[in-house]
Amino acid sequence: MTAVPLLQTSPAPHKVVTQESPWARWTLILLALSFLSLFLLLPLVAVFFEALRKGWEVYLAAITEPDALAAIRLTLIAAAIAVPLNLIFGIAAAWAIAKFEFRGKSILTSLIDLPFSVSPVVAGLIYVLIFGLQGWIGPWLREHDLSIIFAVPGIVLATIFVTVPFIARELIPLMQAQGSEEEEAAIILGASGWQTLWYVTLPNIKWGLLYGTILCNARAMGEFGAVSVVSGHIRGLTNTLSLHVEILYNEYNFVAAFAVASLLALLALITLVLKTLVEAKVAQQTSRGNHS
Repeated sequence: MTAVPLLQTSPAPHKVVTQESPWARWTLILLALSFLSLFLLLPLVAVFFEALRKGWEVYLAAITEPDALAAIRLTLIAAAIAVPLNLIFGIAAAWAIAKFEFRGKSILTSLIDLPFSVSPVVAGLIYVLIFGLQGWIGPWLREHDLSIIFAVPGIVLATIFVTVPFIARELIPLMQAQGSEEEEAAIILGASGWQTLWYVTLPNIKWGLLYGTILCNARAMGEFGAVSVVSGHIRGLTNTLSLHVEILYNEYNFVAAFAVASLLALLALITLVLKTLVEAKVAQQTSRGNHS
């Protein structure tokens, strides 16, 4: 009877975990905190300090004078038009790109990214070349007493252009990762296209949609380059908040400039808080999904 040698199994490979030494870890943390404090926190504190340097009365007077109120109103109007239009376009574009195969899909994806690669100033100049008095359709607009450049429509168009990618780019990878199985099942069960969109697709992308909308709104309210070219800098008529800050600063009215700038800083802080809350909610839902 021959002895059969036992098979020797090699131990399971251990997962290699790299761990920095404490001094390296604390050095990286201090470098990151120093960078954030110098380039983010310090300018933010300086804005509010300069805005309130002469007291609340001067601050409130700066943000409630007629030109400032007109700038706030125009900023809100531009965002109120641009964000819903980009919301509709973003959902439609993401639905088409993520759920269907068609000729020209790569071109559509590239066009969505175009505002990221084109300078906002160049975008504003393009609108001037098209709609300006000496532009392609400028004479026709003048004959029909229509104004786009140096008027509210031009500011809205420029705002829409620079904010096009935010919602679509947030939804496309999310929809691609989710696939189209649920939509196909809904259609097989008799749901129409609109019912599938409202009751299947939108609930699945609601947090990504909210995240993209928040970023889109923040960019719409804070845009400077494109609207600066098409606005004409007409006080009380075509100046947004960012343009009003520039005018006040150029006039050496520093306290008023920082007071109006603090409104944009508050918008940035609110955007950051909302963005963090949405990310936390998404992480919580993802964790629940993994444990279920």
